Amino acid sequence: MNPARRSLEIVEHDEPQLGSATDVRLRLLEVGVCGTDREIAAFEYGDPPPGSEHLVIGHEALARVVDVGTGVTAVEPGALVVPMVRRPCPHASCRPCRSGRQDFCATGDFRERGIKQQHGYMAEAVVDDQEYMSLVPEELRPVAVLVEPLTIAEKALEQVRHIQRRLPWGTDGHTAVVLGAGPVGLLGAMALIVAGFETWVYSRSPAPNQKAAAAEAVGARYLSSETHSVDQLREEVGTIDLVYEAVGASKPAFDVLSVLGTNGVFVFTGVPGRKAPVEVDTDRLMRDLVLRNQVVLGSVNAGKGAFEEAIGHLREFDRRWPGAVRSLLTHHPIEAYEELLTGRAGGIKQVVDIGEEAS
Repeated sequence: MNPARRSLEIVEHDEPQLGSATDVRLRLLEVGVCGTDREIAAFEYGDPPPGSEHLVIGHEALARVVDVGTGVTAVEPGALVVPMVRRPCPHASCRPCRSGRQDFCATGDFRERGIKQQHGYMAEAVVDDQEYMSLVPEELRPVAVLVEPLTIAEKALEQVRHIQRRLPWGTDGHTAVVLGAGPVGLLGAMALIVAGFETWVYSRSPAPNQKAAAAEAVGARYLSSETHSVDQLREEVGTIDLVYEAVGASKPAFDVLSVLGTNGVFVFTGVPGRKAPVEVDTDRLMRDLVLRNQVVLGSVNAGKGAFEEAIGHLREFDRRWPGAVRSLLTHHPIEAYEELLTGRAGGIKQVVDIGEEAS
């Protein structure tokens, strides 16, 4: 992606070399395409590394280790890994980054592979430090490209668990609504079901459709916003204890926030584009938050722990619902990049096959 020329193209890079004792060279196998990639491809944001005119995109990756530095102890050649996205800022005063939790960076000067000031993974090979890699069991090879998008739900649910410790009677039997039926929403629904929530998916398109079928295949119930208003959603669901927003659009999100139940938690994970202002009844919103003991939180990126949790849960998903998990994925050759990045491809989760043993 070249923001100055507003162009998308395949470029030639030199083969990356190990630069330190803890560096690892990876051969990329698959890279997922998400809404962030499409927004970068539309030149809404995305910053090339200093000194570069272009940004190599792609942050949802699965790779094979091909070479390691002399100080590498975490991985070895032949290992299957998922690399992380965010790198810490350089400021000594940033306690999150100095604690290895750059997903909570306080300065905003972090870098993100394929998004902000560091090339991404839609390449044949990359070099990175062992610190930013998580080992993946070979049995997950067909679905492991889903690890990074699943980390969004893992981090959010970690925070929800901390927050809801305020409830002395616990959260058994609670109900969750997932807003949006894209990959992040459907993976979030799976995580919520495994966590014991009665889970509903609320999305735009009426059933039957591919996303509704995937939701129902894992035990979630699906409702369309075209056939059910938010008030009808509340009538169907009953008390909504948790909303996991995965749609990236502010109007439907705030509409559903208005029916969040008492003591409920609303998690924002999407970042809306620059659109016209949305009218919100702020008095009602503030009143409900106070009088109903509600919590609203935002969650972005994920730390190493969320990657490890995602790998474990993805193994559980694939054991419980192998057909449903694999139905999320549609594979494409790298030559289809333009169609994928402009959003014209169908399916649920688009994956670019890059390297050897592509599935």
